Amino acid sequence: MRIHNLVPYETIIRATNGEPEAVEEVLKHYSKQILFAAYESGHVNIDTEDSIKQRLITALFQFRFDGQAT
Repeated sequence: MRIHNLVPYETIIRATNGEPEAVEEVLKHYSKQILFAAYESGHVNIDTEDSIKQRLITALFQFRFDGQAT
């Protein structure tokens, strides 16, 4: 079984509250996965990369810890 490093809970809390440095930490944490997902025909598709980052940021701001969906 492979254990992945997780984004610290405190960072997630700060990111969901809109703290720019915390959002950047989350993006940095997932940067390799984002680049891998955006890789097409031998190169990174910048539009795809930007779209994935935007969807991640949107998901952060919609995330609720109380179990209530937005």
